[in-house]
Amino acid sequence: MKKIILADYIYTSQKVIKNQAVLIDGKIVMIAPKSRVLKEHKDAEVIRYPKNTLLFPGLINTHVHIEFSANKTELSYGDFITWLYSVIENREELMQRCGQECMSKAIDAMLASGITTFGAISSHGMDMEACATAKQNVIFFNELIGSQAAAADVLFGDFMQRLRASQEVQREGFIPAVAIHSPYSVHPVLVNKALEVVKEQKLPLTAHFMESVAEREWLEKNEGDFKEFFSKFLNQDRAVTSSEEFLHAFDGVKTLFAHVVQASDAQYTHLKNQGHAIIHCPISNRLLGNGALDLQKIDTMGMEWMVATDGLSSNYRLDLWEEMKIALFIHSDFPLQELAKKLIAGVTTAPAKALGLPKGEIKEGLDADMIVLQLESAAEEDLELHLILRRYEILDIYIRGERIVCK
Repeated sequence: MKKIILADYIYTSQKVIKNQAVLIDGKIVMIAPKSRVLKEHKDAEVIRYPKNTLLFPGLINTHVHIEFSANKTELSYGDFITWLYSVIENREELMQRCGQECMSKAIDAMLASGITTFGAISSHGMDMEACATAKQNVIFFNELIGSQAAAADVLFGDFMQRLRASQEVQREGFIPAVAIHSPYSVHPVLVNKALEVVKEQKLPLTAHFMESVAEREWLEKNEGDFKEFFSKFLNQDRAVTSSEEFLHAFDGVKTLFAHVVQASDAQYTHLKNQGHAIIHCPISNRLLGNGALDLQKIDTMGMEWMVATDGLSSNYRLDLWEEMKIALFIHSDFPLQELAKKLIAGVTTAPAKALGLPKGEIKEGLDADMIVLQLESAAEEDLELHLILRRYEILDIYIRGERIVCK
């Protein structure tokens, strides 16, 4: 059924408009003066919101690991390798403890914070049921991992089985996709086989790249903290690929690369020239001791970037408002108001563009994925900054035009 949304303010194209109404019917059909919309669409349901409410795009979280949502204090932070060892030690217990209820709870928490679309990085397929029944739109990234050539056929077979299972999910807003874990953990044979599938089926693609100093030292020198790790667990004394070989394998296939904290200037330039995008996870990067992404550098270069939470294995909340707030303080060299606007874009328009989704903006013709925020006063200048700092109450959520009441 058509609905007319009446809020004091509408956030559209990074500006606020007043005295307008939004007509939705699955998609955003019309944005026009209130009197006109009400006159022309008398058969529509009218939803009126209180004074100082703001209609805002639903948030998009492009990178989250749902399967590790049971973690609270079990994993060790401060250093990437220390954290990785703690993941190995606690992985089985954490995954056993996180059944469908646990994963659904994490998904619902994202929804309550205004996340209407998320990209689930699925390592084992355990989260597929929870994602398939989620209220949100889901890009379901089936992850490929495995650095040993002898096991390549088995690993690829398992990956394809999970991918096909996700393609059998028949529900609106669920998009099967592919994740290639990282250059240090995926053999080039597997990378190339997966990329063939991505190209043939035109699937969304993501990968981790240059998250830590340990990764860079291992890929470029076969040294550093990863040397002991790979020797102990996989009997490897050399990386299976180089950072350059891995990166060039993605040429011509637009990819969302997560983290990219330790990339070189030449690698940033290559990413930019290939039209790739960067997923920035500031809290995860800080907790794992990986440093801060040079956000101003990649922004000045004109690179596409967005903000995501990563999973609860390296975060304490799946909350993009919190993520943006932390980013405001981490990137202290970036002009404050400008950064706030770019962070808002990084959870709305930027990920929608990178994934080719008709979302992320209050605009005619796009999906009606929206949230209603209760401001404390009239919308003034520096609205983006105050949205991030003050964390306004969410009154309602709309996904594909369907109203989800949060209270």
